[in-house]
Amino acid sequence: MIIETKVYSCRKCQSEDLVKNGTNASGSSQYHCKACGAYGVLERKERATEEKKELIINVYQERCSMRGIERTFGVSRRTLSAWLKEQANDLPPLEETLQPVECKKIPVLDVDELWSFVFRSKDKVWVWIAMNRETREIVASGYGDRTENTCRILWDRIPSAYKEAIVFSDYWSAYQAVIPSEQQCPVGKETGETAHNGNSWHASYVKRCLFPNVLKRMRFV
Repeated sequence: MIIETKVYSCRKCQSEDLVKNGTNASGSSQYHCKACGAYGVLERKERATEEKKELIINVYQERCSMRGIERTFGVSRRTLSAWLKEQANDLPPLEETLQPVECKKIPVLDVDELWSFVFRSKDKVWVWIAMNRETREIVASGYGDRTENTCRILWDRIPSAYKEAIVFSDYWSAYQAVIPSEQQCPVGKETGETAHNGNSWHASYVKRCLFPNVLKRMRFV
């Protein structure tokens, strides 16, 4: 029989006076150094390769939950969130990714707002979107409360090519206060002429991509 003994030392002070301190979210054993008080992981996992990182991000974009990815790939939610932030920082401006608008054609936008929450259900956040009716692309979005101020943020983010667009919305007063009257086409949700009946996937995608990385750091009450 061969018995192998492995001695660990604190990465901060090199002391061997360590005690176990449970495991972290990804299952790695942790330690507490009694000499300097530092906490750490006994054995660091190897960094994920670029191929594995790309695979995990693709799985997340296919609507797998962060906890599911953590269990399947052994990557913590904090690490995944950091990767998503890095990827978001490398993205081009939204206006550059949109299909060009035909110069002789007046575009049509559907605008709508929906709510979700951050951490607690009483911390409501309203997601406002403007969607191109023809291409189903989201051309602008805004986040905050359900007042005229957030609606104005959405309108200010509308790309210049869409500033003269015909805008279909419901009868919420904020739209009528912000959108020029000659461009407004307020209709009821039951008509199917608003984004309300077609934005469920888009809204889910916007919230999944942005809430973990942006809204968790913002406290809207």
